[in-house]
Amino acid sequence: MPQTGDQAVPEPAAARPPRIDSSVAHNARVWNYWLGGKDNFDADRRVGDHVRGMFPVIGDVARADRRFLARAIGFLAGPAGVRQFLDIGTGLPTADNTHDLAQAVAPDSRIVYVDNDPMVLVHARALLTSRPEGVTRYVEADIHRPETILSAAAETLDLDQPVAVMMLGILNFVLDTDEAYGIVRRLMDAVPSGSYLAVTHPTLELGGESNVPAMAFWNEHAAPPIRARTGAEIAGFFTGLDLVEPGLVSCARWRPGPNEADAVTVPQYGAVARKP
Repeated sequence: MPQTGDQAVPEPAAARPPRIDSSVAHNARVWNYWLGGKDNFDADRRVGDHVRGMFPVIGDVARADRRFLARAIGFLAGPAGVRQFLDIGTGLPTADNTHDLAQAVAPDSRIVYVDNDPMVLVHARALLTSRPEGVTRYVEADIHRPETILSAAAETLDLDQPVAVMMLGILNFVLDTDEAYGIVRRLMDAVPSGSYLAVTHPTLELGGESNVPAMAFWNEHAAPPIRARTGAEIAGFFTGLDLVEPGLVSCARWRPGPNEADAVTVPQYGAVARKP
């Protein structure tokens, strides 16, 4: 059975001071910069500014992705009735994290965050602040090792009960598409009927053609390397699952709220699907 209590402690490895290379731009920190955060270094800001000059809508993408998270969690913790969340590639903590959103709807929600970035590890305790009725835990693990993720998650989540697997802006760092499909398949095979998968992923479609040189620059000057995928390729992540309306769309267009009806369509697909 998973552990209980209002809060869990980091993994033993998390207790060791992580090694942070501030001279090389890293995705979690650059993303934080684009969102207006302060947990970044000069190298992150330089690369972030250069990429923004080549691909001016990247700030819109970052903000739309964050708003998608809020709407997806609102649906999952609300109408869908999910009480367990596995958030893989969570990134640096900011306002309205998964546990904030889920526990605002359902205070007894249990959340496991997964990331392998050392800067995220430094901020892990900011994530580990659950409401007394629920649990929030941080696990240091790599997306390329789904068995490790599942083993660690099972200490907190009951994998015999529905789980929402959140993979926002993370599968683009798995460069081989067949491997990425295999990772998603393994994760979804481990959770029962009634579970959900939420994905956002960059694309060169939806007006994203100018992202080609920007991604090339990123892969030369930052880490980890990234890739875009077509809508058809991204749809493959949902094979065997039932897409929730409106299906696979620009993440800005997935169930926008009244104040988001005029949101700019961004070159980042988003979708939520249910395991039958």
